[in-house]
Amino acid sequence: MSWTSTLRLFFSGLPVVLLGCTTPVVQNLDAGPQTEIVLFATPEDGSVACYRIPAFVQTSSNTLLAAIDERVPSCADLRGSRDINIVMRRSQDGGTTWSDILRIADLPDGVAASDPSFILDRETGRLFLIYNVMDHDSAPRQYRFHLQSSTDEGLSWSEAKDITDELTPPEWVDDFMFITSGRGIQAADGTLLHTLVNLQRGVHVFKSENAGANWSLVEHPLIPGDESKIVELDDGTWMVNSRVAKAGHRWVHTSNDRGATWTSRPDSTLVDPASNAAIVRLEEPGHLAFLHANHASNRENLSIRTSVDNGFSWSAPETLFEGSAAYVTADLLKDGVVGVVYERNDYTENVFRRVQTASAQD
Repeated sequence: MSWTSTLRLFFSGLPVVLLGCTTPVVQNLDAGPQTEIVLFATPEDGSVACYRIPAFVQTSSNTLLAAIDERVPSCADLRGSRDINIVMRRSQDGGTTWSDILRIADLPDGVAASDPSFILDRETGRLFLIYNVMDHDSAPRQYRFHLQSSTDEGLSWSEAKDITDELTPPEWVDDFMFITSGRGIQAADGTLLHTLVNLQRGVHVFKSENAGANWSLVEHPLIPGDESKIVELDDGTWMVNSRVAKAGHRWVHTSNDRGATWTSRPDSTLVDPASNAAIVRLEEPGHLAFLHANHASNRENLSIRTSVDNGFSWSAPETLFEGSAAYVTADLLKDGVVGVVYERNDYTENVFRRVQTASAQD
């Protein structure tokens, strides 16, 4: 039986949680094709303009964490808002129930934080949260990168550390640059890997080879590219899958020498409206899942594709949500299903769902 024909969606009869600000309202629904959990939704009282840009990870002890921008005065991004916080919810039962909102980065007025992303160090269990920061009063339009870590499954977090100067040279100070939201990875040799976008200079991989104590930039730029996700293939090859403005599809960059050299190619099969996507390694060798807004120009039709050959070819898409859908992030869960968090309905909701592939069922 082919991989495409055996792709199946799994819904475990989860309750739907509608969240206004900090107190969820729970509505139990029967299991069915639309059963999902709304983790963050625009509150009716206007206290928050919108929740955007989700990050998602499963910890070493199988706790699920979903972080996001809490955009208070408007839905504008970091350059256009003085008040964006990073907030989070946790689940300890595979996504069936979730905690109330936990506040991770709630900075003074005029200092905004945005685009959260997780990296898990499987060797130590330490979890890293990285996000972008802008001080609109003292350094307007200058991007800084902050890092916090947790050793207790996201219950508490260290003080923020500014790692901007470790990653970027001084001449980049006024560039339009940011760390991609969602999730970074750990390579088989223990190296922590993520991607940073400089719209003037290309996408760059950055890494830590000492368990997050220090970080450095892999200097070779990947062009073209915008928000990008990295995955390590079975043979140790690094693969970066990139959003590219106005292209209508994704670009793929690969390196078999730890970023010293790269090969770049367009992938016209991965249709894309220039939105943040997700790529996940599955349990079987060579198997990947790719989640994206499957439309050449509009952020809609959230879909999943699978590959059995390390991303060189992909299955036909399976639609998860037909309507308005934008940024998506994902991780492989302990039972082999893919946990997904994505934006939908014109950025008014961010939902969690579980997607079961053939390898998880067989």
